[in-house]
Amino acid sequence: MKNYDVIVVGGSYAGMAAALQLVRARRSVLVIDAGKRRNRAALHSHGFLSQDGVDPAVIASTARAQLERYPTLSWVDDLVVKASGSRDAFTVERAGGDIHGARRLLLATGVSDILPAVHGLAERWGTSVFHCPYCHGYELDRGRIGVIAASPLSVHQAQLLPEWGSVTFFTNGVLELDEASQQDLSMRGVEVETARIDRIEGHAEVMMADGRQLSFAGLFTAPKNAPSTSIAEDLGCVLADTPMGTQIQTSDSKETNIAGVFACGDVARVPHSVSLAVADGAWAGAQIHRSLVWPEN
Repeated sequence: MKNYDVIVVGGSYAGMAAALQLVRARRSVLVIDAGKRRNRAALHSHGFLSQDGVDPAVIASTARAQLERYPTLSWVDDLVVKASGSRDAFTVERAGGDIHGARRLLLATGVSDILPAVHGLAERWGTSVFHCPYCHGYELDRGRIGVIAASPLSVHQAQLLPEWGSVTFFTNGVLELDEASQQDLSMRGVEVETARIDRIEGHAEVMMADGRQLSFAGLFTAPKNAPSTSIAEDLGCVLADTPMGTQIQTSDSKETNIAGVFACGDVARVPHSVSLAVADGAWAGAQIHRSLVWPEN
């Protein structure tokens, strides 16, 4: 069993950003990645300085190529199925059967999105159905925008999105608006649609249960999130409930309640975007290095 200073579980934007700090400190790092980037359906990434409009797959592949130039970096395309141990003596088991050891673990596994149960919505997630207006709102060119309720947080989304176009808010049986929310949405020019949605077709065609068809430039929803694997829970990491779902609880230094186990990216912070994940990962990488330099802290 080969041992590393750090094993990074998840090689998307946050995980790679953390790994970069560590290999530049000449630490041995193993990245294990299952190849399931959360934004893999999206064709363009926006809001990330110097990478605005670039295919997110290109951003990821470029980052990996740059990372692999460092001799202390190892990379395995596989799924982590088990992690155990304690600070300075962790073991990680891959689906392929191999076991690796490390002094520190970083969980950058990302999250799964629990989408509203609307037929046709999941198939359009990331292409014409979005969650982040800062990432995708501008490209809708102030066209018609539909917001499909997923939780009470959807009211906030409907209040914000008139900055990018004319908004229709579909409560879809998920919530009932109180008088204050109705007045606020009306003041912002948001049309509230209480009839049920039957399905989504075409680019962003909302087919109503009463037979109407409403066309939009794009749709937004605010899905609940959960860690994409049970590794953190298996290790005993505390999970925290947020308005957006469940995430791994960390300190300011990105360390979990389990000494030597850190977490970063979408699985350990809200809100979510590529740029925020990269920043969170870079900070986590630096903090992990500090924990190796000053293990008594």
